[in-house]
Amino acid sequence: MSRLQGPLARPPFRRLTMAWFTTNIADSALYLMLAVWVKDLTDNDAAAALVFVFLGLPAFIAPFTGKLADSMSRRLLMLITNFGVAIAVLALLFVQSGSDVWIIYAITLVYGTAQYLIGASQAGLLRDMLPDEELASANGLFTTIDQGLRILAPLIGTALYVAFGPEAVVILTTACFGIAGVFMLTVRLQESAAQPGTQEFGGMWTGFRMLFGNAQLRMVTIAIGVGFGITGLLNIMVFPLIEQGLGLPAAALGPIQTVQGLGAVIGGVTAALVIRRIGEYRVVALGLGLLTACTAAATAVVLFMTAGTVAAIGVAGVAWFIGGTGIAWTVVGASTFRIRLIPSHAQGRAAAAMNMSINLPQTVVMILGAGLILSLDFRILLIACAVVLLASVVSMRPWRRAVAKDAELGEVSVPVDETVE
Repeated sequence: MSRLQGPLARPPFRRLTMAWFTTNIADSALYLMLAVWVKDLTDNDAAAALVFVFLGLPAFIAPFTGKLADSMSRRLLMLITNFGVAIAVLALLFVQSGSDVWIIYAITLVYGTAQYLIGASQAGLLRDMLPDEELASANGLFTTIDQGLRILAPLIGTALYVAFGPEAVVILTTACFGIAGVFMLTVRLQESAAQPGTQEFGGMWTGFRMLFGNAQLRMVTIAIGVGFGITGLLNIMVFPLIEQGLGLPAAALGPIQTVQGLGAVIGGVTAALVIRRIGEYRVVALGLGLLTACTAAATAVVLFMTAGTVAAIGVAGVAWFIGGTGIAWTVVGASTFRIRLIPSHAQGRAAAAMNMSINLPQTVVMILGAGLILSLDFRILLIACAVVLLASVVSMRPWRRAVAKDAELGEVSVPVDETVE
């Protein structure tokens, strides 16, 4: 008998986890390298930034990717997607000069779309693989892997890029996605059947209707959409914050991301325990509260402390660690809550809808923030971030006694458009 406990005691979940592990190695090593590559080819900051724009564009077709995940075998879709990306990224080997950057943009778009397909499919597979009481542990493990590799894999990708060129990172990415596809070939489980009408176009927006049709899921979706959305401003002003606010060189972003990643790893490891004590809804609110505290502390550092001092850098480091933990708790709490309450046959659309609700506002805020940072002091924008984050926590009213009943909630009912027309 296996000594493993919880979801890892189940062979299908172990194999899905290995597929997730290998794709995350590729993800963390590739996406930063692509921007650096474009920068080296063109010596143009705007051209390099477009990589992140193309990475975010698939958010607009999230309802379609979620619909696709609910209309066919999720395992088969993940298998096709992994092998497809493994082949597609080989096109990057044809990039030779600045005139070829369109190939990088095209592959980035394909890669971004694949992430939505994998996310939507994975949510449905988890619903079919695991009982409710193991969902938090599974999501916590996935978050731990994701954040842990974000600490290590970019270093691996950078080392390969510097030592052997971008081709080495391309080969690593192809190998990782190919291995993930092989792991998916070994996954054996009984998947839930698609419901009548799932193949019809009319149910594409069912995911949003299910999220917003339940009071607590609606509140969670809105709160994290607003809270994570406003952090797009933090992404825009990260260099003014580091250079002007902390008195550090831009290269300090690397250590800062490492500290935040460590906090997120701790958050992923502890999320299931916290969820068992206070429930998913309150964990989302607590996670957003920690992110609020992180932003407020960073604001206090730049407003009231002397840049470059050990005290200022120390407070900022603790703030980023807390923020990483808060992000992990928010993500694990929200995804577990969604997977537990949404019926299996709608998991793909619900996952895509929630991802779109998070990523699209953040992308829009980043675009707007790029203009605001030119005319407003970054300290003003930092204060605005802290205020909006605090508002997102308060709007959830996690102190209400009724919130404790979230553990008793059953599945959300399916909207009436889920019928054959």
